[in-house]
Amino acid sequence: MMVGLTACVAPAPTRSAVVIRPDAAGLQVDPVNKRIDFGRSPKGVVPALDRELGRHEVLPLSGCPASIAQQLQWNDLILTFSRERFLGWRDATGRQGQTCA
Repeated sequence: MMVGLTACVAPAPTRSAVVIRPDAAGLQVDPVNKRIDFGRSPKGVVPALDRELGRHEVLPLSGCPASIAQQLQWNDLILTFSRERFLGWRDATGRQGQTCA
């Protein structure tokens, strides 16, 4: 006698691709229509972007104003932070807020 067992596994749900759009006030996050505005704590901003865009890279602070404590990069998006606040961004299209040269 032969017995066969089969199992069906539903495919993992797919998430909509998140798009980060830098603007004059910070970052617009679509399609969820959320914002990450200047002044937010890096403790909230960095983990959220790591989750959506992958692990960040730490960049050197050469050419940065004294107010910038860290400069982090996700692909072509670079964010600058003081110890307590999101200060600025730059990408291939431009710069906004406090950024490094």
